[in-house]
Amino acid sequence: MSQAEFDAYVDEYDAQHAQSVKLSGEDPEFFAEYKAKEAARAMAAAGIAPQRIMDFGAGRGNCIAHLQREFPDAALTALDVSARSLTHCAARAIRPLETVCYDGQTLPFEDGSFDLVFTACVFHHIPAEDHIRLLSEIRRVLTPKGRFMLFEHNPWNPLTRHAVATCPFDVNAVLISAPEMRRRFRAAGFTDVDLKWTLFFPAFAAPLRPLEAGLGWLPLGAQYRLLAR
Repeated sequence: MSQAEFDAYVDEYDAQHAQSVKLSGEDPEFFAEYKAKEAARAMAAAGIAPQRIMDFGAGRGNCIAHLQREFPDAALTALDVSARSLTHCAARAIRPLETVCYDGQTLPFEDGSFDLVFTACVFHHIPAEDHIRLLSEIRRVLTPKGRFMLFEHNPWNPLTRHAVATCPFDVNAVLISAPEMRRRFRAAGFTDVDLKWTLFFPAFAAPLRPLEAGLGWLPLGAQYRLLAR
C-alpha cells in the first residue's frame, strides 16, 4: 500500500481492526499490550535495557503507550510512511516521542542507532521483493547487541486467515509463513533467529493462557514472533 492508501484508512482503522478480531473475544488493545510485554520479556532475558527503540511501521500507534510503559527509560521513535497515522501516535503517547515519516525505502538513521527495533504485523503490507532490503536496513540501524522483534499473522491458523480476509485494511495483505520469514531474516544477515508461535487461546479459554509459555514450538498460534540479532 502507498502512503496515500494508508492515509485514507487512518480514520476507519480502529473500527475495522476491532471488528476483524471480534471472534477472539479480545479488543486490539489486548494484542498490542501482549506484544509489548513479549518484547520486554525478550530484552530482559537477553540482559539488554534498551535506551533507544524504534516502532517500525507504527501506524496509528496501537503499541506506542504499551512500549513506553514496558520500557520507561527508553526513547521511542515511531516510524511510518503515513504522516496522518503518525499524528495519532503522538496523541496516544504517554510521554514525548519522536515521529518520523519516511519514504518506505531507506531508514533515515545512522548505523547502530537502536537497541531494539519492534514491528507488529507490518510486513504483510510490504511487497515481498522489498523484504530483504528493508530487513537489511533494520539490521544496519541496530547496535551490535541490539535485537529485532517482528510479529506477523500465522497463515496456517484458520481464524487468522478469516480475520485478515474480513478486514478492509488488509485487502492487499499477503501473509508470510514463519519459516519463510525466518529465511528472509537470514538472507538479510540476521543471526540467532528465534521463532515462537503465539496467541493460542481466545478469550473464552483465557484460563489456559499460562500454557502458552510451553507452546511456542507449535505452529498453530494466531501469530508468530521472530527475535533476531
